[in-house]
Amino acid sequence: MRVIKDPEERRNEIMDVAERLFLTKGYTGTAINDILKEIGIAKGTFYYYFQSKEEVMDAIVMRFIKKGVEAATCVANDTNLTAPEKLFHILMSQNQGDDEKMQMVDQLHHVNNAEMHQKSLVESIVQLTPVLTQVIEQGMEEGVFETDYPQESVEFLLVASQFLFDEGIFQWKPEQLIKKAVAFTNIMEKSLGAKQGTFSYIVQLISDSTQRGDDSSE
Repeated sequence: MRVIKDPEERRNEIMDVAERLFLTKGYTGTAINDILKEIGIAKGTFYYYFQSKEEVMDAIVMRFIKKGVEAATCVANDTNLTAPEKLFHILMSQNQGDDEKMQMVDQLHHVNNAEMHQKSLVESIVQLTPVLTQVIEQGMEEGVFETDYPQESVEFLLVASQFLFDEGIFQWKPEQLIKKAVAFTNIMEKSLGAKQGTFSYIVQLISDSTQRGDDSSE
């Protein structure tokens, strides 16, 4: 008997299966027919929800971004944390993605996915900006930050961090990456009117991330 599923449930099922295949076979190695065969649906059902394999990948990436923004929003709304503490936790949560997210990011680093990769970076910046702006404004009320342009400062800092520290765009040597992290924290502190050393933990985050990358390549 034919199983009729809720449209949202079916859409998520297609995304879940596609994501699993992208991670196991690679994005370029996965065909739409592979997805259809795995789920057991007709091609017309697939095209009812998605126009192409690229559109499925785009939806999967947006789902990862949404999940990250939701986590950041929960931190931003936590009344028990100070603004610097919130920034720390948000950056930690964005930095420590699960294995599936990291593998999907690797897929985006392929040349054929450059446009989609760029779109995911832009979307991440757009969605995180209001969340981090809220945190910066709290910091201004607490007297730890001082800036006339909280939102614009966040936008500049997000753009710089998202692109400069993206391993799929730049292949910095570990020592170069650490030096840029030190410079970035200095720029953050000056942009937001924070005391020197306020964001020193970012250097440690990037240092730890670099170390994990070195360990995994051995």
